[in-house]
Amino acid sequence: MRKSTLTAFIVLLLCVGSAWAQTARRKIIIDQDTFGSGGPNNEAILLALQAPNVDVLGITVESGDGWQDENLAHVLRMLELVKRTDVPVYRGSTYPLVNSMARTKRWEGLYGAIPYKGAWQETWPEYNSVDRTPYHGPTVVPPQAEGMPTLKPAEGSAADFMIRMVHKYPGQVTIMGLGPLTNIALAARLDDEFTSLAEELIFMGASFHPIPAHPDEFSAQEANTPSVNFNWRWDPEAAYITLHSAWKKIVVMPSDGTVDTKLTPELLKQATASQSLSAQYVGKYNMVNFPLWDEATVEVWLDPTIITKQQRLAMDVDLSSGASYGASLSWAAGHGPGLGEPDVDVIFGLDNDKLNAMFAQLIAK
Repeated sequence: MRKSTLTAFIVLLLCVGSAWAQTARRKIIIDQDTFGSGGPNNEAILLALQAPNVDVLGITVESGDGWQDENLAHVLRMLELVKRTDVPVYRGSTYPLVNSMARTKRWEGLYGAIPYKGAWQETWPEYNSVDRTPYHGPTVVPPQAEGMPTLKPAEGSAADFMIRMVHKYPGQVTIMGLGPLTNIALAARLDDEFTSLAEELIFMGASFHPIPAHPDEFSAQEANTPSVNFNWRWDPEAAYITLHSAWKKIVVMPSDGTVDTKLTPELLKQATASQSLSAQYVGKYNMVNFPLWDEATVEVWLDPTIITKQQRLAMDVDLSSGASYGASLSWAAGHGPGLGEPDVDVIFGLDNDKLNAMFAQLIAK
């Protein structure tokens, strides 16, 4: 009797353990403007792909840092090189909801030049130190350093895919926005249940008053417009729609939270020493000395103990057509103007030692 009871107990533990292992896997959709051969956009995706107990259900792509067609080619090729072609990639929006290159040029004529305009960038500031693709239109995909992909995007749109997944896994899917929020806003407008069925939203965007310890060309882009972050400035209306939707939880990684992070040569050497497929990709196609904008957003989702400073704030985005178009607005939690602005968790400080250690560990896998 004792032996059979013990056997039954062990079987029960194994069943419970197996069930826990299945439910413990965190589901995520990464929405990203996957521009560049390597760099922060695609490195962030790699971190999620390499993390244990994470199911990357898919990657949805929009324009932002680069045009969508070029962005798609970069992420598809990365997945080929690291042998993760099992992860589907979905085509999203090529253009912002309202904003445009013409409107941006008119705004600059009234209020001054915007240092960084992503896919609309025709010329680069004199302090730029990165080898940039020459300006081109939205349907042009220039030759890529890493080669052109043979892998194709999955059928269907980014918004439809996100909607389908939250209905399939209600309350279990994190939506992570690492680029402009156009695709997420479209999903929110197409399906009234989309945001309430998701587990949470975490995104890299917004800006308050980032002050870097070691100023560089990236901080120079925000020196005179501290409340403007590129992801929001590309599509402010999408940021507004996304914020004003019925999420259970919103976590924000603003520029302030990542301003002192850096992919240094030393960190790169540590991360790529293993010569794994991901290490080879990052080592060959990296952008050294870039801040870890998107990588940090993924890492705090994986391990919130990396966060050293966080604040609960009411948040909105300025949609007025004046000088503050696309700027971040905030109030003490619960003390906004009462126009639907949500209370969100905003990350202001990180443990860089933990951040760097996780980056090196996951890229090396």
